[in-house]
Amino acid sequence: MRIAMIGSGYVGLVSGACFADFGHTVVCVDKDPSKIERLNNNIMPIYEPGLDTLVASNVKAGRLSFTTDLAAGIEGAEAVFIAVGTPSRRGDGHADLSYVYAAAREIAQSIKSYVVVVNKSTVPVGTGDEVERIIREERPDADFAVASNPEFLREGAAIGDFKRPDRIVVGTEDDRAREVMTELYRPLFINQSPLLFMGRRSAEVTKYAANAFLATKITFINEMADLCEAVGSNVQDVARGIGMDGRIGSKFLHAGPGYGGSCFPKDTMALIKTAQDYNSPVRIVETVAAVNEERKRRMAQKVIRLAGGDVAGKTVAIIGLTFKPNTDDMRDAPSIAIIDELQKAGATIRAHDPEGTEQAQLVLKDVAYFDTPYEALEGADVAAIVTEWEAFRALDLARIKSLMKTPAIADLRNIYRPSEMAKHGFAYLAVGR
Repeated sequence: MRIAMIGSGYVGLVSGACFADFGHTVVCVDKDPSKIERLNNNIMPIYEPGLDTLVASNVKAGRLSFTTDLAAGIEGAEAVFIAVGTPSRRGDGHADLSYVYAAAREIAQSIKSYVVVVNKSTVPVGTGDEVERIIREERPDADFAVASNPEFLREGAAIGDFKRPDRIVVGTEDDRAREVMTELYRPLFINQSPLLFMGRRSAEVTKYAANAFLATKITFINEMADLCEAVGSNVQDVARGIGMDGRIGSKFLHAGPGYGGSCFPKDTMALIKTAQDYNSPVRIVETVAAVNEERKRRMAQKVIRLAGGDVAGKTVAIIGLTFKPNTDDMRDAPSIAIIDELQKAGATIRAHDPEGTEQAQLVLKDVAYFDTPYEALEGADVAAIVTEWEAFRALDLARIKSLMKTPAIADLRNIYRPSEMAKHGFAYLAVGR
């Protein structure tokens, strides 16, 4: 089948490359000429393990190409995916749908035969209705259907998630669109794809509900971690104890500095705003969002406490900057709020991240960056492990102790054992232990 992917960011690029890898012909379209030029030179705009190899192999095979020309890109396409950004709108927290609607207008002008326009972007309920209205207004003669197909890709594991999904949610009431989407995803499974068809509005709500539930789970275990610290218990034991219950499950029960990234913060806020608009408030999600924002800054207080209650004039090493491992994404990363609080308290920041430095430099000021964690730790009065990259899980503790001015580490991801840190002579604080 022939597919057009409007938007070559995280979702569009990963989805397009994976569709191509299953044998479809995919054209990725983007307004940014420099991004398209880089992609044509196999320079990825994002860090995602395995993506560069996947893109290169499918470009070489002639199944994947890139262009800035939308009309040419969707020529002959049976499905056109809208995979543009939907950031939080400044001032009110609603999802900014201007890019989605602009893409819909451009698509409308280029429709020549029946096509399924698929919303892949994360959008509030009712967006598909508006996309359909825009296209019909622009082109009353066009033969098309609008479907919702939300993505459930985890950054750092997106290729595996696309190729081996738990489920593929498709929202459409159009029989022809259902046939197209079924055939589109057929190569993913030899027997039957886990396609879950539903109404378009239901699919739109499903995406937000899924992210809000996972954000709630993270926030719940973080609050349990605080309780564990207060009463002298271990949150990791508690997480295992509840996670082995099949009704609860073990995933997303890792206590830490709060959630961040491109999805959970903006999607919980967009769900809250949508619910308020429909006079059906989601009080639990409202609380989750508020607690999570507060938590990031409370982690800075944990670091300050470890430094003796004052970091003015002291050096703090931040180990890990991105919101999670295996990505360069700094959007709403806990490290941003933590560093901001520490700098307000007078600290000097030295930092290291395996992949996030370039993106971090766009959002953080007055931070010294280093190529290795050991360089960042040199001369530090206190350190904080903020992101659990695998490279940080077996650091040379004796070397670190010799490098730091004071051997004090706040382990915000519970990577190390308290007994091990004590044995090496570190002052050590974890989360919920």
